[in-house]
Amino acid sequence: MLTFEEKLAIIESFPELERHHVSLGRVNFHFQESVMEKKIVVYHLHPNGNGFVYAEQIEDNYAVDSKGMVNIRDFTEEELRKIIKQSIKSLSESEPFVESWINDERQILKIVHDFDLWNIYAGDLLDGTYATYNAAADYLQQEGFRRWDDDQEELE
Repeated sequence: MLTFEEKLAIIESFPELERHHVSLGRVNFHFQESVMEKKIVVYHLHPNGNGFVYAEQIEDNYAVDSKGMVNIRDFTEEELRKIIKQSIKSLSESEPFVESWINDERQILKIVHDFDLWNIYAGDLLDGTYATYNAAADYLQQEGFRRWDDDQEELE
């Protein structure tokens, strides 16, 4: 496990992040150029080595909590650098997040990130709204849908 000082050195190597001290010796790092309301990339990095990185919009399957954060306590240097880069990228993208899902009956639904909510659309009709991407994705999986890249296969 990386020490607090090692994690700080890695995080501070990202010049686009701004350090903010919070209570109990913890530190947050903000990405001020975020295109979203969300600005915190690293949350509550603690001297004991615990801390979190915002990963709700990252396509890798990180186990995020209800705030979209991933615990980085046991991350290696490589893993920490990767997730921070991905987090910054996800907060930099001005294009709206849209992801297609398909079921065995060839029905397609889309997850769209709108104003900090995750909406599911069937064509132009709103099917559901969720607070997190994971909640929307879980719903679709329970309903028999899987992620689908529009270029993967042709619909008949």
